[in-house]
Amino acid sequence: MPTIQKSLRIPEEIIKEIEDLATAEGKGFTTVANELLEEAIKVHRCPGIVFTEGTSGKRARIAGTGIEVWEVIATYKSVDSKLKRLGKTYHWLTEQQLKYAIGYYSLYREEIETLIKENEKWTSEEVRKRYPVLMAGKR
Repeated sequence: MPTIQKSLRIPEEIIKEIEDLATAEGKGFTTVANELLEEAIKVHRCPGIVFTEGTSGKRARIAGTGIEVWEVIATYKSVDSKLKRLGKTYHWLTEQQLKYAIGYYSLYREEIETLIKENEKWTSEEVRKRYPVLMAGKR
Protein backbone atom coordinates (compact mmCIF):
# COMPACT_ATOMS: atom_id res chain seq x y z
CA MET A 1 0.00 0.00 0.00
CA PRO A 2 1.46 3.40 -0.92
CA THR A 3 2.23 5.72 1.97
CA ILE A 4 1.88 9.47 2.40
CA GLN A 5 3.90 11.49 4.84
CA LYS A 6 1.80 13.55 7.27
CA SER A 7 2.71 15.56 10.31
CA LEU A 8 0.88 14.69 13.54
CA ARG A 9 0.97 16.09 17.01
CA ILE A 10 0.91 13.07 19.32
CA PRO A 11 0.82 13.36 23.11
CA GLU A 12 4.10 12.41 24.76
CA GLU A 13 2.52 9.53 26.73
CA ILE A 14 1.28 7.92 23.51
CA ILE A 15 4.70 8.33 21.87
CA LYS A 16 6.23 6.57 24.88
CA GLU A 17 3.71 3.70 24.66
CA ILE A 18 4.40 3.22 20.95
CA GLU A 19 8.15 3.31 21.53
CA ASP A 20 7.83 0.71 24.30
CA LEU A 21 5.72 -1.55 22.06
CA ALA A 22 8.16 -1.13 19.18
CA THR A 23 11.07 -2.09 21.41
CA ALA A 24 9.24 -5.09 22.88
CA GLU A 25 8.20 -6.35 19.44
CA GLY A 26 11.52 -5.58 17.74
CA LYS A 27 9.81 -3.33 15.20
CA GLY A 28 10.23 0.26 14.16
CA PHE A 29 8.16 3.10 15.59
CA THR A 30 6.41 3.80 12.27
CA THR A 31 5.50 0.15 11.76
CA VAL A 32 3.93 -0.15 15.21
CA ALA A 33 2.15 3.21 14.91
CA ASN A 34 0.68 2.18 11.55
CA GLU A 35 -0.42 -1.22 12.91
CA LEU A 36 -2.16 0.48 15.83
CA LEU A 37 -3.88 3.00 13.56
CA GLU A 38 -5.06 0.27 11.21
CA GLU A 39 -6.40 -1.76 14.12
CA ALA A 40 -8.17 1.28 15.56
CA ILE A 41 -9.87 1.97 12.23
CA LYS A 42 -11.01 -1.64 11.92
CA VAL A 43 -12.41 -1.66 15.46
CA HIS A 44 -14.14 1.65 14.78
CA ARG A 45 -15.70 0.33 11.56
CA CYS A 46 -16.63 -3.05 13.05
CA PRO A 47 -18.25 -2.83 16.49
CA GLY A 48 -18.15 -6.16 18.29
CA ILE A 49 -14.76 -7.07 16.87
CA VAL A 50 -11.55 -6.87 18.89
CA PHE A 51 -7.94 -7.76 18.22
CA THR A 52 -6.07 -9.98 20.62
CA GLU A 53 -2.72 -11.67 20.52
CA GLY A 54 -2.75 -15.41 20.03
CA THR A 55 -0.28 -18.13 19.15
CA SER A 56 -0.44 -17.04 15.50
CA GLY A 57 -0.25 -13.31 16.14
CA LYS A 58 -2.86 -10.61 16.49
CA ARG A 59 -6.17 -11.54 14.89
CA ALA A 60 -9.72 -10.22 14.62
CA ARG A 61 -12.02 -11.97 17.08
CA ILE A 62 -15.62 -11.66 18.18
CA ALA A 63 -15.51 -9.58 21.36
CA GLY A 64 -15.79 -11.60 24.55
CA THR A 65 -15.43 -14.98 22.87
CA GLY A 66 -11.87 -15.62 21.73
CA ILE A 67 -13.32 -16.98 18.48
CA GLU A 68 -11.49 -15.68 15.44
CA VAL A 69 -13.53 -14.14 12.63
CA TRP A 70 -12.00 -16.44 10.02
CA GLU A 71 -13.25 -19.50 11.93
CA VAL A 72 -16.83 -18.26 11.86
CA ILE A 73 -16.59 -17.28 8.21
CA ALA A 74 -15.13 -20.65 7.18
CA THR A 75 -18.13 -22.27 8.84
CA TYR A 76 -20.50 -19.69 7.32
CA LYS A 77 -19.23 -20.57 3.86
CA SER A 78 -19.59 -24.30 4.59
CA VAL A 79 -23.29 -23.83 5.47
CA ASP A 80 -23.99 -21.99 2.19
CA SER A 81 -23.89 -18.57 3.86
CA LYS A 82 -27.05 -19.27 5.84
CA LEU A 83 -27.17 -17.27 9.06
CA LYS A 84 -29.70 -19.63 10.65
CA ARG A 85 -27.47 -22.66 10.05
CA LEU A 86 -24.45 -20.73 11.30
CA GLY A 87 -26.41 -19.91 14.45
CA LYS A 88 -27.04 -23.62 15.06
CA THR A 89 -23.33 -24.36 14.73
CA TYR A 90 -22.37 -21.52 17.09
CA HIS A 91 -25.45 -21.84 19.30
CA TRP A 92 -23.76 -20.08 22.22
CA LEU A 93 -23.22 -16.90 20.19
CA THR A 94 -25.94 -14.34 19.57
CA GLU A 95 -27.12 -13.57 16.08
CA GLN A 96 -25.60 -10.11 16.48
CA GLN A 97 -22.18 -11.59 17.31
CA LEU A 98 -22.34 -13.68 14.15
CA LYS A 99 -23.34 -10.60 12.17
CA TYR A 100 -20.28 -8.79 13.56
CA ALA A 101 -18.05 -11.47 12.05
CA ILE A 102 -19.91 -11.36 8.73
CA GLY A 103 -19.66 -7.58 8.69
CA TYR A 104 -15.93 -7.69 9.31
CA TYR A 105 -15.58 -10.22 6.50
CA SER A 106 -17.50 -7.98 4.11
CA LEU A 107 -15.01 -5.16 4.77
CA TYR A 108 -11.80 -7.20 5.04
CA ARG A 109 -12.50 -10.16 2.77
CA GLU A 110 -8.92 -10.63 1.52
CA GLU A 111 -7.52 -10.81 5.06
CA ILE A 112 -10.06 -13.44 6.12
CA GLU A 113 -9.73 -15.48 2.90
CA THR A 114 -5.96 -15.62 3.43
CA LEU A 115 -6.42 -16.96 6.97
CA ILE A 116 -8.94 -19.56 5.79
CA LYS A 117 -6.52 -20.75 3.09
CA GLU A 118 -3.66 -20.96 5.60
CA ASN A 119 -5.81 -23.09 7.90
CA GLU A 120 -6.87 -25.41 5.07
CA LYS A 121 -3.20 -26.36 4.57
CA TRP A 122 -3.19 -28.09 7.97
CA THR A 123 -4.24 -31.59 6.99
CA SER A 124 -3.70 -34.54 9.34
CA GLU A 125 -0.77 -35.57 7.16
CA GLU A 126 0.80 -32.11 7.42
CA VAL A 127 0.46 -32.13 11.22
CA ARG A 128 2.07 -35.60 11.41
CA LYS A 129 4.89 -34.49 9.13
CA ARG A 130 5.65 -31.26 11.02
CA TYR A 131 4.97 -32.52 14.55
CA PRO A 132 5.69 -36.26 14.69
CA VAL A 133 5.93 -36.09 18.50
CA LEU A 134 2.15 -35.57 18.60
CA MET A 135 1.73 -39.01 17.07
CA ALA A 136 4.20 -40.80 19.37
CA GLY A 137 2.68 -43.99 20.76
CA LYS A 138 -0.21 -43.98 18.27
CA ARG A 139 -0.57 -46.49 15.48
